[in-house]
Amino acid sequence: MRIALALGSGGARGYTHIGVIDEIHERGHEIVAISGTSMGSVIGGLEAAGRLDVFTDWVTTLRQTDVWRLLDPAFTGPGVFWGQRVMERVADILEGARIEDLPIPYTAVATDLTNSREVWFQRGSVATAMRASIGIPSVFTPVVVGGRLLADGGILNPVPVDTLLGIDADRTIAVSLSGRRAGDASAGPVTESADSEGLLGEISTLWRRGVLESERVRTLREWWAERFDEPADALEPAASGKDFDFGELPKGLRTSDVVSRSLETAEALITRFRMAASRPDVLVEFPQDIASTFDFHRASELIAQGRAKASEALDAAGL
Repeated sequence: MRIALALGSGGARGYTHIGVIDEIHERGHEIVAISGTSMGSVIGGLEAAGRLDVFTDWVTTLRQTDVWRLLDPAFTGPGVFWGQRVMERVADILEGARIEDLPIPYTAVATDLTNSREVWFQRGSVATAMRASIGIPSVFTPVVVGGRLLADGGILNPVPVDTLLGIDADRTIAVSLSGRRAGDASAGPVTESADSEGLLGEISTLWRRGVLESERVRTLREWWAERFDEPADALEPAASGKDFDFGELPKGLRTSDVVSRSLETAEALITRFRMAASRPDVLVEFPQDIASTFDFHRASELIAQGRAKASEALDAAGL
């Protein structure tokens, strides 16, 4: 059966896309077109280029320390990381592939921040298209391509089913990484694996650092005390007063948790609206709490989850 495949955004959760693709191949179906947003654009582009197996062999060996080495802090840029180091490794795997030469038609989706519109990459460098698509706001710096400031495609189109309209396929399969969390959403901050807690804690620290100056970085507390001649503890939350009925913030809630949950909430809502307008034949959906955005050392586990979930969805659809 001829399959058109739309792969959604979701950071490291995107490893599940590999398992979905494996299951589709295992059942003897042919993937005839691929679209992807953010991590979905990376996995989709590698599959379209016939290089996904090489990428999989690499990421399944990554440890948390290896992931750290691939991160390139952007102390002077509009994001926590440049994202260049890891994309250079992916570019090496792609060996200069261009979208118009791929054996499988491929579209990567990014967001034009200047003009508030989607950009569909259907020509040019595959690596460039991927990097433009993965620019998660406040995490990876945006990039400029063709004079346009581009960021993560998930801002406007988390699961790009509509890019596949008109493709000669028997079925369209969409993979969403924005499903409801298994636990109570009000129970606390983002659920992280024990192994990733240190990584996200450090990233959260980078977010919480205050003002970046040419000589040195100082914390927001120090900057506040000097600028406004107030004690640093003025930034501490005051005790609940008689006019407020606030509850206690969840224990351990971090800035990175709030940013992540905010983006995921918006992404889930947009996904529902976009897929209502462009409904796939089969939806494979993963909850947001199967992994954190930065769990890139959990490839084998997430690929297995992807294959299992795809098997259930394809069985239900009679594929």
